[in-house]
Amino acid sequence: MAELTPELIDVRPDERFDNGALLAWLDGRLPGSDHPLEVRQFARGKANLTYLLRFGDTEYVLRRPPLGPVAPSAHDMGREFRVLSRLWQAFPKAARAYEYCDDPSVIGAPFFIMERRHGVVVQGVIPPVFGSGADRLANRKLSTAVVDTLAELHAVDPGAAGLDDLGHPEGFVRRQVEGWTGRWHDAKHEDNALADEVALWLLAEQPESDEVSLLHNDWRLDNMAVSEDDPGECVAVYDWDMCTRGDPLVDLGTVMSIWFDPGEVPPAFRDMPTSVPPNDGGFMTRAEAIHRYADRSGRDLTEFSWYEVFGAFKLAVVLQQIYIRWQRGQTKDDRFARMGVGAQVLLEVAAARR
Repeated sequence: MAELTPELIDVRPDERFDNGALLAWLDGRLPGSDHPLEVRQFARGKANLTYLLRFGDTEYVLRRPPLGPVAPSAHDMGREFRVLSRLWQAFPKAARAYEYCDDPSVIGAPFFIMERRHGVVVQGVIPPVFGSGADRLANRKLSTAVVDTLAELHAVDPGAAGLDDLGHPEGFVRRQVEGWTGRWHDAKHEDNALADEVALWLLAEQPESDEVSLLHNDWRLDNMAVSEDDPGECVAVYDWDMCTRGDPLVDLGTVMSIWFDPGEVPPAFRDMPTSVPPNDGGFMTRAEAIHRYADRSGRDLTEFSWYEVFGAFKLAVVLQQIYIRWQRGQTKDDRFARMGVGAQVLLEVAAARR
C-alpha cells in the first residue's frame, strides 16, 4: 500500500526561487508580509508548484507553473488568478486569490498568491484521522463529498461569480477532443495505436450538448480538502488553472475516469481516487457515484459513457505530459518516472469503457 505523503516539505533544490526578489515584489502588497519570510513546499502536486509563505503567524499560498516548457494555454496562472479572485463570492469553497505577477524575472515564472485554507487532503491513502481506510462511514462520506461538491459547483451561476465571459462554451466538446488529441501527439515518446484509436472514436461518437456551467476541469478527491472533523465536509477546492465554461458532464467524466471498480486496473493504480475498494470498503462504486450526481444535479446521464471514455483519455494525456518532462530532464522529480505506465493504463481503461 502507498505511504502517506507529508503535506509540507523543504523546497526541492531545483524548484527554489529567490526569496529576496519575492519579498521586494511583495513590499506593501499583503498584510503581514513585512515580517521575516519562511518558504515551504506543498509535497503532493504533480504539475503546478505550490508553496507556503509564512510571515510569523500569517500564511499565504503561492502558485506557479511547473518547470520546463509548457503549452501556452496550460498551467495558466493569470486565468487561475482571475477565477479565484472572483469565484469565492459565489462558491465559498474556492480560496480567494489576492495578487498576481506576470513578470518572470521575480521568481522565474508568472505566479499568484492566495489565501491559505486548512483541511485534510486525501491522496490515495486514507489518513489515520479518518480511520486509515477501515472506517466505512468515513470512506462513504469522502466519496459523497466529491460528487456533492461537484454538483454544487455546477449549480453556480457564472454571472453571479463574475465569470459569465469565461471561456468559449460553443463547440466546447469538440475542441476538447481535438485539443487533447493534439497534446497527446506533442507529448508522446513513441507511437501508440491505442491512443490513436480512442481519439478517433471520441471524435466520431461525441454527443450533442448545449448545456453550459462552470467547469473546474480537473475534478478529483486530491484537489479538495475536507474538514478534519468531518470527511463529508469539503472546506476547499484547489487547482483552478483550467477552469472554464462548458458541458458539465466533462467534469464528471474527469473524476469518473479514475473511479476504478475492483479488478479494473492493477492494484498499484488503486490509489486513484483512494486505495479503499469501492462498495465493500464503504467508498461508492462508480455506478453509485454517477447515480448520485444525476440525483443531485437533476441532469440526464443517458450518454454519459462517452464522457467516461473522454475523461480517461484526457487524464492519460495529462500523465504523459508529466512523464515526458521527466524523460527529457526538464524536472528531476522521480515521482514522475512511472507516469508513462500510468498513461498507458488509462488508455486501456478508456478503450474498455467504450
